[in-house]
Formats: sequence, structure tokens, C-alpha cells
Amino acid sequence: MVRILVGIAVFAMILTGLVWLAGTGRLAEDWHAGAPQAPEVTPRSVAVRAAQQREAAFLAGVSQPKQILFGDLHVHSTFSTDAFLASLPLTGGQGMHPVSDACDFARHCAALDFWSINDHAQALTPRRWNETVEAVRACNEVAGDAANPDSVAYLGWEWTQVGDTPDNHYGHKNVILRDLADGAIPLRPISAMPPAGTEAGDVPSAWGLGLGALLAPTSGGLDMARYFQELLDTPDCASASDTDCIERAATPRQLFDKLDALGHASLVIPHGTTWGFYTPPGSSWEKQLTPEMHDPERQTLVEVYSGHGNSEEYRAWRDAEFASDGSASCPEPRHGYEPSCWRAGEIIRMRCAEDGEETSVCEERAVAARQHYVDAGVSGFLSVPGQQAGEWSVAGQCRDCFQPAFNYRPLSSAQYMMALSNFDAGGDPLRFRFGFMASSDNHSARPGTGYKEFWRREMTEQRFGEFENTLLAGNAPSSDPEPESVAFDRDASPAGFFGLMETERQASFFLTGGLIAAHSEGRDRGAVWDAMARREVYGTSGPKILLWFDHIDPTTGRRLPMGSEFETDRNPAFQVRALGSFEQQEGCPAEAEEALGEERLAYLCGGECDNPSTRRRAITRVEVVRIRPQSTPGESLDALIEDPWKVLPCTPDEAGCRVTFRDSEYETFHRDTVYYVRAIEEPSQAVDYDGVACLGTEVDDDCLGETEQRAWSSPIFVDWLP
Repeated sequence: MVRILVGIAVFAMILTGLVWLAGTGRLAEDWHAGAPQAPEVTPRSVAVRAAQQREAAFLAGVSQPKQILFGDLHVHSTFSTDAFLASLPLTGGQGMHPVSDACDFARHCAALDFWSINDHAQALTPRRWNETVEAVRACNEVAGDAANPDSVAYLGWEWTQVGDTPDNHYGHKNVILRDLADGAIPLRPISAMPPAGTEAGDVPSAWGLGLGALLAPTSGGLDMARYFQELLDTPDCASASDTDCIERAATPRQLFDKLDALGHASLVIPHGTTWGFYTPPGSSWEKQLTPEMHDPERQTLVEVYSGHGNSEEYRAWRDAEFASDGSASCPEPRHGYEPSCWRAGEIIRMRCAEDGEETSVCEERAVAARQHYVDAGVSGFLSVPGQQAGEWSVAGQCRDCFQPAFNYRPLSSAQYMMALSNFDAGGDPLRFRFGFMASSDNHSARPGTGYKEFWRREMTEQRFGEFENTLLAGNAPSSDPEPESVAFDRDASPAGFFGLMETERQASFFLTGGLIAAHSEGRDRGAVWDAMARREVYGTSGPKILLWFDHIDPTTGRRLPMGSEFETDRNPAFQVRALGSFEQQEGCPAEAEEALGEERLAYLCGGECDNPSTRRRAITRVEVVRIRPQSTPGESLDALIEDPWKVLPCTPDEAGCRVTFRDSEYETFHRDTVYYVRAIEEPSQAVDYDGVACLGTEVDDDCLGETEQRAWSSPIFVDWLP
């Protein structure tokens, strides 16, 4: 008996030691940023693309055109925590996708001219940041002639801030750096949050990680322990001289101040502004239109579209209403829009009726459910016990928007931003003057995933819907449907970050990614940067649509391109020229097949690359949006945003679409006005064409449907000359 007890004790000690050792991450190897495996795109192929563009510009009547270069400034590798978790085999992931994968994918799968890496800063330990720097440098070393590279890779990160109320929520911003030399980049990126794992409940302890690692040692458990232990071992920076730490800026003002102190050339690009997945109901960008929270020198562009949906369009309805004392209430449905809080009440009402309760009782419960929902913010769905994704129907969705973000927040849309004015300082009002761009927000190191509509599992973030059903998502245990709502207590909830969000319903709204297009004087790093700095850029929903939008002076004939601003007291006139994207052929060009090889081509590109034919899709129309920013404090925005103000039909022509328009009312209004255009392509098939219709479909079903892909110009800002 003594020997048995001793044996059990020894076994327990060995097992305890093994669990602890596994939890420290010492049984797994670090994941690395890697180095590109593929060569540059040949100068001949780059020259062919340029020649095709010159021919298109000539047909469209563009004299002395700049090059239109396509890129993606929103790309994550598996250094980002969410991307890492979704990549693990135990969550159904494909496996590691390091920074170097993005380099090869941009060149040979998506045929991009430029891209940036934007991993979440709170996950970038000193080792990961240094490896990211070297991987981006290595990618540029492959690019050939620095004055005429095949592709430019920019270094950057994502400042990822999430508040739990409209007042403390500022959202996500990508920081892009111009240069790569030592001394021209920061020693570390700047995060909005502390390092993952430094706050209680972020990640398990070493014991919890060890148990998870041993339960799934061949499915990524050991790698998971290693990944999180590296974060747990990296503290928050205490001073500017610290090196082995993660820097933090809790607000946009702190971020801008720290970037100013560093002195490096950088852009700050807000994104995901209308995403109700993490943005609290009622969130408004009005609070960021202050000298403290906005940097007009760095924050010059806004992402209006990505694989998470469209954030362009304003709507007059509200997802929640707030009284002067800050208390929230649920607005009634209007204009075909049903707030999610209202739907919560209807779900409870139906359950209550099915339970045989009196109508008056069910009405009281519906009213309570609506209030419980708005009080819980983004976690409102958890106030409905046993809720199922399908019960929410179209609630929270902008049904008349183009491919909208999930649970849309209209007060954070790009149109709303452009209509705002801040008169606090006196004199000229403070306004946002953003150029418009789009990107992918891909989480598997795949820049520019919108070149073809296929492979929903990898070309969108749909796999996060599967991740939601695993233990790693941190979801609260499911409950039975009840005919009465509950007051949700976030602090008491056992759910982790993803468990507090509607991950399953959100997943059906994931799309292939958008692109930024830059009218650039050359292909080099500086020329592309200069185009972005002067806002001479536009965004597309994925296809490589060609778009020119210019103001034309009626007296001199002088042209000012998209992104420009000027003063006048005369009615402005504009010209738009657009050509649709090339229809795609199956497979990959021979050069991509040779560069990547059959196995890597299948793993990285899914066997399909950007492989254009010689036929362009038609542009069917141009939509003009006119926005007159507030001219007095408190002026209602509803009549100031005219979308569309004009719809200009396009006649099918190999030269594309050429239309002109004039604002004959400008001299009457005597006020500043903003104009931008959308070029709309003929209908084509798209993955996750309708987030509501695609809810519940299998991830390997691409859920294809018809949509109209498009390009958004940057605005032209016309100020009234008194």
C-alpha cells in the first residue's frame, strides 16, 4: 500500500511538473515572421500592367496620367492574437501564416503594387516586432530596382481600442510608417491596451495553459501556451527608455502625442467605424472632432470598406437613444430598420405568448427586454437567455446599404464624419477632411483577397464563426430559452472577449477584402506615400476598377484631382472617368505558378490568383454624393447628406464611362460643400453577398450571390469664397 501511495504521489508530481512545463511554453518552438520564399515579379510583367493602364487612360481621355497603383493597408499575420487563435488546428485553422506569407501573397496571388503589415500592437512583443521589421525589409529587398519596384511593403501596426460605452470608445486605427531605416522607425509599436494577459481573465494561468496544451498537443495546444507565455512575460512600458515592454496609449490624443515625440513620418487610418460587433450602440465620431482627439496632419484617410463590410453610408435611424443624463433607451423601428434592442423585446414577447401568459404581461416583459439589451451594449444579445442567431432576423442591419458592416452604427459612418463641424474654437470650424480608401483586414497574411470571389474559409474571416464554438472563444455556457430577459452583468459574466460579442452572426457578414488605389507619380515608396499624403487615392470593394475624379475650372480648364480642396464663389464643375476591372480567368499566370510552386500555390492562394483577361466589366453608372458640412452649431445632418445627389448613367463603351456634372446650386447656398463619386460595376457574383441570407451556411459554402462592386473616390472639398 505504501508503495502504491508513493507511486501515486510520484506520478502526481511528474504530471504536475509536466502541466507546469507545458504551460510555460517550453515544450513548443516560437513562431517566426519568416522570410519571403518567392522571387520578384518580372519587370516585363510590371511593364505590361503599366502599358494596359496607359492604354485605358488614353481611351478615357486622361492626358499625362499618373500610375494607378493598387494596395492593401490592413493586413494581419498570426502574430495578432485573434489571427493566431483562428489559425490553430484545434479551432479548425489552416495553420501558421507569418508576415513573410503576406509578402509572397501580395506579389503572386493578388498582384498588388503595395501593402502594409498591421498586427495588433498589444500582441507585438519586442521579439515579434523586431522580426516583423526584418520580414518587411526582406520583402522589399526582393522587389528589384528600388526606383521601380515590383511591390512596396510598408511597416505598421493596429492601435486597437474598444470602449464599453459610447463616451469611452474610440475604435481601431492603423498606423503606417513611411520609412524602414534604423532611426526612422520606433523601437516598438504603440498599443491601445495593455499586453494580452496582464489583466485578469485575459488568458489562463500557466496551469490552465498547460492543461490545454497537453489535451491538444498536436493541434496547437503547445503553441498556444508558448504564444501567451511570451505575452505574459512582456510587461507594460513604465518609461520611454524601457525596451523589453509594450508601449500603451489609451486615447487618440496619447497616440498622436507619442507619434509626435517619435517624429517619424506616419499615417493614422481609422477603420471599422460602423462595426457593431465591438462598437457600443450610439457611438458617434463627434467626440473625436476636437483638437485633442484628431490630428489632421497624420489622420488624413479613413477606411470606408473592408472584409468586415461597408462603413460609408449614413442613415437617419438610431441603434440606441441617449438622454441628457446619459441614460439609454431603445428607439422604435423606422424606415425598414429594426434596432436589435427592439428585436430582443419581440423575441421575449413571442416566447412569453407561447408560454400562455397574458398579453399585458408579455408587453411588460418586452419593454424590460429592450431596456436590458441597451443597458448591456454590444453584449445585449446575452440578455436574451438561450438566444439563437437565427432569432434576430434582420435586426440591427442596414438593409438598404451596400454590403454593410454588421449591426451598423450610422453615427460613425464616413458620411456622418464629413458632415460634422466643431465651432468651439471660433473662426473657421474644425472638420474632418478625410480621403477615402479600402483594404482587407485579412487575418491570414493575405493582402488583397478580393481579386476573386472564392474560398470563403480563407479569403474572408468566416472561420471566426467556427472559432466561436470552441472553448478558446471564452463563451458562457449555453442556457435554455426563457420567456423573460435578464439584466446582463458584464463583470460577473464568465465569457471572454469573443463570448461577449455576437461572433456567429457577425461571421456571415464577412466579405473578401477591398483595395486602396493611389494615383502615383511613380512606383517607389516615396511616390506612393506622397499620393496618400495628398489624398489622391480611392477605394474599391475588391476589383481593380480605374477611376479619375477631377474638378475642372471652367475658365482656365485647370484640373484638381480627388482629395483636393480649394475656395471659390462660382458653381463648381466636375468630370468622372471610370473603367471596370478585368474579368478574371481561372487559375494563375504561369509566372505565379513558377514562383510559388504547386504546393505553396494551393496553400497560400487556394490555386487561384489574380489572372485578368482582356475584357473589362462595364461601369453602369456613376453616383454623386454631395455633403454640406454643418454651418451652425447643432444643425441637423439629415438634409446635409445627399446620397445619391445625382445618378449619371453610363453607356457601355470600351473607353469606359465619361460623365460631367455641375452644382448649379452652390452659389445659392453660399456654404462649403464636399463632393465624391461612386463608380458602379455591372452585377457579378460575390462571397457572402448578403449577411442575413448567408447566416447558418457552412463555411465551405461560398454563399455566392449577385452584387454591384464599386469604387469610392476621395472627396473634393470646395469652400465658399466670401
